[in-house]
Amino acid sequence: MAKKILITGASGLIGSRLTELLIAKGHAVTHLGRSKKSGQVSTFVWNPVAGIIDNNAFEQIDTLVHLAGSNIAGKRWTASRKKEILQSRIQSTELLYRGLSNNTHRIQTFVSASAIGYYGFGDETKVFHEWDNPGTDFLAQVTQKWEEEVDKIASLGLRVTKLRIGIVLSEKGGALKEMARPIKFGVGSPLGSGKQFLSWIHIDDLCRMFVKVVEDENTKGNYNATTDWCTNEEMTGAMAKVLDKPLWLPPVPAFVLKVMLGEMADIVLQGSKVSPEKIKQAGYRYEFATLADALNNLLK
Repeated sequence: MAKKILITGASGLIGSRLTELLIAKGHAVTHLGRSKKSGQVSTFVWNPVAGIIDNNAFEQIDTLVHLAGSNIAGKRWTASRKKEILQSRIQSTELLYRGLSNNTHRIQTFVSASAIGYYGFGDETKVFHEWDNPGTDFLAQVTQKWEEEVDKIASLGLRVTKLRIGIVLSEKGGALKEMARPIKFGVGSPLGSGKQFLSWIHIDDLCRMFVKVVEDENTKGNYNATTDWCTNEEMTGAMAKVLDKPLWLPPVPAFVLKVMLGEMADIVLQGSKVSPEKIKQAGYRYEFATLADALNNLLK
């Protein structure tokens, strides 16, 4: 049955593709953004920092998909930037909670983005599942606090589902585009030891997972949104093979990345192995089940 879906953070990499897939399946989609935009999809305005939201956005909606949050890799992690990363997630979720609490609506389903950063980094022997405890580093703390805010919405009687997103592979932006750029110029190399694990997912599989949990009322709680894992060295080598480019340079030393990126270097120097078994048990079937399938689709 067609649903009427409101999406926050819809202008980003995930939101724009998810909008396309939902519309293609016959669902009605509206957006909640910082400003009005012309186009096929209507936009309602909100400002989480100021605590302002157009409550008309909730009218006639039965599903809310929450993707809003500052890009963790957008800028160096200064104290103010780290506060912004956390607050963008907390304030936006709190505002949605207040809007849902204080207004008459028919929303039954709330689907939120989360991240595999919840589990923390550093343990390369463990495979993480949804029932594992959160880590203790900065991103783990951010994700844990974010999910705690999302869980409050379940107290309103809504079905709440969270997708803990892995490294998203897309030709339009994100990690893949940044990793592919030096390889295309013949100067690509692994980062740090190259042995850190990357739990990845193709952008289309991620968005189809969102469609899955929107449509499937049996899904509830946390799901890891990953496909598989590989090492940074394996990812770099696979990309070079698809692009038919050599890898001449030795790995970029960890200390160089730390000088360049500061604490944010942990994103590329550390990793984790995250299991997607729960979403597979829920019936999800991948379109791009192997790294070779994903990279051939995105880079050729």
